[in-house]
Parts: sequence; C-alpha cells; structure tokens
Amino acid sequence: MSALIKAILSFGPAFLAIGYTIGTGSVTSMIVSGSAFGMQLLWVLMLSCLFSGALIYAYGNFTLVTGETALYSFKKHLKFGKPMAILIIVGVIFGQWNSLIGILGISANIIFEMIAMYFPSVVPHKYEVVMAIAVAVIGFMYAMLLIGRYSIFEKILVIFVSCMGISFILSLFVVHPLPSEVARGLIPVIPDVEGGKMMAAAFVGTTMAAATFLSRPLFIQGKGWTIADSAQQKKDSIVAAFLVFFISGSVMAVASGALHGGGQDVNNVLDMVTALEPIAGKGALTVFIFGTLAAGLSSVFPCMLIAPLLIEDYRSGKLDTQSTQFRVITGIAAVIALTIPVLGFNPIKGQLLTQVFNVFVLPLVILGIILMSNKKNLMDDKSAGVLLNIILGLAFLFSIIISYNGVLALIDL
Repeated sequence: MSALIKAILSFGPAFLAIGYTIGTGSVTSMIVSGSAFGMQLLWVLMLSCLFSGALIYAYGNFTLVTGETALYSFKKHLKFGKPMAILIIVGVIFGQWNSLIGILGISANIIFEMIAMYFPSVVPHKYEVVMAIAVAVIGFMYAMLLIGRYSIFEKILVIFVSCMGISFILSLFVVHPLPSEVARGLIPVIPDVEGGKMMAAAFVGTTMAAATFLSRPLFIQGKGWTIADSAQQKKDSIVAAFLVFFISGSVMAVASGALHGGGQDVNNVLDMVTALEPIAGKGALTVFIFGTLAAGLSSVFPCMLIAPLLIEDYRSGKLDTQSTQFRVITGIAAVIALTIPVLGFNPIKGQLLTQVFNVFVLPLVILGIILMSNKKNLMDDKSAGVLLNIILGLAFLFSIIISYNGVLALIDL
C-alpha cells in the first residue's frame, strides 16, 4: 500500500491538472451531452484530451528547460507579451471564478440532496440548508489554503480525484451504452440541433482549460522538478490526459446509457442522478452522487488558487502561497463563490454558459507556448520538434474553430 501511495503521489501535478479540468462543469457538460446526444460528441472529448496532453507537456517542458513560468516568460520574451499576458490573466480569472460559483452551487445542492434522501424533513428549508452547506465547504477549503503548502494541496487533490474516478468507473459497470454507439461517437459531427454548438464549445472549454496549462509551470516548481525529471514530466502529462478522457468519457457513457432516448431534460441537480435509481438502485445512485461531489470539491481548490497564482506568475515567475496577497485574493474568491447559493439561482445552466466563455482565451494560451517552445535562444536543443509543433498547431486551429462555434452558440442563445 505504501508503494502504491508513493507511486500515485509521484504524479502529483497530474492530479492538479485533473482537478482543474474535471469539475462539476465538466460532469454537467458530459451528463447533458450524454443525455441529449448519446456518445455523438465523444470525438470532441478525444481531440480535446489529445491536445490537452500536448499542451500540459509543452508548458512543463518549457519550465524544466528554462526555469521560467508561463506569463512571466511571455512578458519578458515576446514583443506583445505584456498585453497578451494581461488579457490572459483577466480572461482566465473571469472564467475560473465563474466556474467556482457554479461548482459551489452544484456541490452544495448535491450534499443537500444526499441529506434529504435520509432526512426528508429538511426539504422545506432547502435555501437555508444549502446556504449553510456552501459556507461550510468554502470555509473549510479556504482554511486549507491558509496553510499555504503545495504538498497539502497535492494530497487533498489526490484524495478527491481518486474518489471521483473510482465512483464514475464503478457507475460505468452498472449503466453503459452499446459499443456501436461509442464507435459512432468517434465520427466528427456536431449535432445539428438546438444546443449542439454550445455543448461542443462547453466540452472544449472544460477539457482544454487554459488554467490547467498556465498553472503547470508553477506546480512543477512546487514539486521541485528539474531537467533531470523530464521523463517523469512526460509520463505525468500522458497520465493526466488519459485520466481526463477516461473519467469524462465514463460520465458521458453513464448518462448516455441511463438518459439518452428517455426524453428527460437535465434542468437541476436531481435530474442528473435520479434516472439511475430505477435502473441501478439507490446504491449506484449514491456512488454516482459521491463521484459528482468529489469532482466539484476537487475543482474548488484549483479555482480558488488560480487568481493569485497567475498574478504572481506575471510579477515574479514564482510560486508563492504564503503571502498576504495570496490570502486576500483567495478570500475574495471564497466570497464570490457564494453567489449562486445566496441568490438561489439554477447552477446547471450557469455552469454550462461559463464553460463556453472559457474557450475565448484558449487560442492566446496555445499561441504563447508555440512561440516560446520554438525560441532557440531559450530552449536550445530542447525546442519543440516536428511532431509536437504539428499537434500544437492543430490544437491552435481547433481552438479557433471552437471559439467561433462558441460565438455562434452565444448569438443563438
């Protein structure tokens, strides 16, 4: 067991990448897609994960070679790097804080529904109970952040991500689609129906998360990796991309098997899980709810971290989690996170819309690492090779197409 735990912790940055990528926004997108379109958008998920793996690797490799972080290097080495970095910071913080609002809203509602299953007397007091749960969750997370040690963040993310992955994979054994439907999902087609464009954009917004790539150099600093750890960094990138695809695909498959063709819309938290109960029983329902909750809690941490990390990255290129600035900004994020519980909004629709907004800053983030990875004066013989450049180029083109698709989706909305 100790050897297994040591092996898991050696992939620490991978679990932080998964924490940024798979949250309730991702789970919501997968469930809504699986229920409405079956496995039709599996190809979008596969491409997104392929490109994400390449970007995670590229950002990590740049840091191992140069010792510099993303935004600091953009500002220092690119002609228009300063306004580019500022635009990225504003865009990513806006997207991540909006995600945080939806994540906390959904997580608090999920905990409430779990309590209501066993204590129905709380139902008339839903608003007060959900609000109390949200305050308790965000308060606990903020207290953990005040400790300010990377190793603590890593261990908490390992626990949440492991619980999430196990829960969704177990659910897949109970409810799953036909193999032929999975095969059809690998054919590139965007469903020509209302909501199809937005769903495709939301997929990319949650799977190719700009925050995942930008934070990678800082977490590698926290891990203490050097150029001698290049092989481990590469394996870590592959593990992150594979697990994101496998876990997200499992959620989509469960939703497809349980909800697709049944005519049931996903409009609130209960809609996402209640369809499992008549098929698989209360036990499987509880497992799936637990996985969704773990997904939400695994994303609260990274979303609260992102603003101070990016600001400090831009200023000094260092990971500093014990400064007054870090504590103040994460405190502001904690207060903002309570928006949906306080106002009592429906968190599902807000979460999907947030994922669409996340794609608009993505082309800049990809362009930045393409330019930095090919600077011979910085990278020397470690600059990006032909294969990596092709994948990054395709990722950039893909992000442009999806951003355009996102604009059309918002216009339609």
